[in-house]
Amino acid sequence: MATAGGWSRGGCGARPRGCGCKGVRTCLLCERERGGGVPGALPPQKTAHFIYCSEMGLAVGMEKSEFAGWAFPFPGVALIKDFVSAEEEAELVRLMDQDDWKLSQSGRRKQDYGPRVNFRKQKLKPGSFHGLPSFSREIVRRMGMYPILETFLPVEQCNLDYHPERGSAIDPHLDDSWLWGERLVSLNLLSPTVLSMSRDSDERLQLLSMAPQGTRNSVPNETKTGDPEDAQSTWRSVPCDHVEVAIHLPARSLLVLFGAARHQWKHAIHRRHIESHRICATFRELSAEFCPGGKQEELGQELLEIALSFQGKPV
Repeated sequence: MATAGGWSRGGCGARPRGCGCKGVRTCLLCERERGGGVPGALPPQKTAHFIYCSEMGLAVGMEKSEFAGWAFPFPGVALIKDFVSAEEEAELVRLMDQDDWKLSQSGRRKQDYGPRVNFRKQKLKPGSFHGLPSFSREIVRRMGMYPILETFLPVEQCNLDYHPERGSAIDPHLDDSWLWGERLVSLNLLSPTVLSMSRDSDERLQLLSMAPQGTRNSVPNETKTGDPEDAQSTWRSVPCDHVEVAIHLPARSLLVLFGAARHQWKHAIHRRHIESHRICATFRELSAEFCPGGKQEELGQELLEIALSFQGKPV
């Protein structure tokens, strides 16, 4: 496994061994080498903070903020707590660590089990892909016990290793939708974290009041009752690109993103939310183009047969 110390040569010049950053992305290792300062890539700072409530399916304004007592529907999220036991978690990590971790960007390390893909040219081939790892067979079987994942057949698995000493993070992004299908499924191991959701849109989100009249916060120039001075409005709105929704992920939980949360809202892990060692295993299914009836269904079937042989090593 890679360790810090020494030097290797990369696309952005000499960088510390243990750092896989390229372009504007940075980690603590390369930031220290250049004398500290502001990280090379910082996401826009959001001003409207909400927390996802799985029981209600709502994004709820943070307490003591101007949006306390306000909420909006946040569909496309399923959170399954204690998907694996503590003993199973320890065994999964032990088995992962038997294979090498490759350096990745922003202080991460990774293990990929999937086909060789050129997303820009929309081309792929099995390459050296021989399937998901053997230890994922039980994980996939268990996924099928939940209604939302009854038909989920993963064709790719990506393990990401985060550590606060490296300043690990991942920038806001949308996963590809040409190859990868409707559901993204992630198993969060070793420590809790926060998945931060944001959306680049000039639309406004309509907020609903959750608080008894007289207790919620309101901003007069955003009320929508016809009277701009009515501080007890029953709803208000906020610019979508000002909003960030925090999804709290307990250790050993399984997260499913689909629908709007998969296709419209970017997801990220901020550096400040990696407080201890974390591993995430993300599973992806094929898009309709590679499923029965799609124009590349034969290739899709070949990839599925390889993936579900569970004979793979990281590629």
